[in-house]
Amino acid sequence: MKTLFDQISRRTSKMTTRSYSTSFSLGITLFQKKLHDPIYAIYGFVRLADEIVDTFHEFDKAALMAEFRRDTVLAIERGISLNPILNSFQETVNRYQIEWDLIDRFLKSMEMDLDQIEYDQSTFEDYILGSAEVVGLMCLHVFTNGDKKMYADLKYPAMRLGSAFQKINFLRDLHADHLHLGRTYFPDIDLNNFDQQSKERIEEDIEKDFQDGLAGIRKLPASARYGVYVAYVYYYSLFKKIKRIQSEKLLENKRIRVPNPTKYGMLVSSYLKYRFNMF
Repeated sequence: MKTLFDQISRRTSKMTTRSYSTSFSLGITLFQKKLHDPIYAIYGFVRLADEIVDTFHEFDKAALMAEFRRDTVLAIERGISLNPILNSFQETVNRYQIEWDLIDRFLKSMEMDLDQIEYDQSTFEDYILGSAEVVGLMCLHVFTNGDKKMYADLKYPAMRLGSAFQKINFLRDLHADHLHLGRTYFPDIDLNNFDQQSKERIEEDIEKDFQDGLAGIRKLPASARYGVYVAYVYYYSLFKKIKRIQSEKLLENKRIRVPNPTKYGMLVSSYLKYRFNMF
């Protein structure tokens, strides 16, 4: 029996999530307890792949990603991995029947980050699909727990919500992605001539994603609804903050954040809206 190793693996995914994202960790604690470990496992897996392409510059990142892909396949097939992150991830994949197509699509997007790509609309949509939308669908498998009809009904809004979150990350990180990683994700955008009109065009697209995503949150099972709603409120607050900043200021080397006191205030206001069905 590998019960103890599985427990250690789950704790490793939880520790990884808490170390890398206080906001995401806070959202997970608002789910019913039965959802904590599988969502930590998904985040840990996603985080590990993201670290390979974003921060391991002194290593052969292509080789590491290829190895990570192989190890992921083996972990799922065998039902075990000596990598605790992959071990907790395979447990979630096999328990909730997360299809390989979602995992493969995510890994392909991470592999796109190994090369400096000039994104057009098609490759941008491909990247958003793999880096964000399918991650939302992995989580949706956990939330719906085998209810295929509910999964099908909520698939589109879950993808749109993931898309909104990722595009906000891109807007917030325009300077760092372009200067340090050589990436510009938004198609038909020249960051040397990034103007207010270009910024507002992106924001209109994000607003539509948010509207579609919120409709799905209202239909989620109670075990997940409040936690996802708080994530929505957090990202929408960040979005409103970005909207108030002029395009030239957005490119300055200053990461836009929501202060912790504001986050805690959101918890209270979000709970009241959720409790009285006012969202």
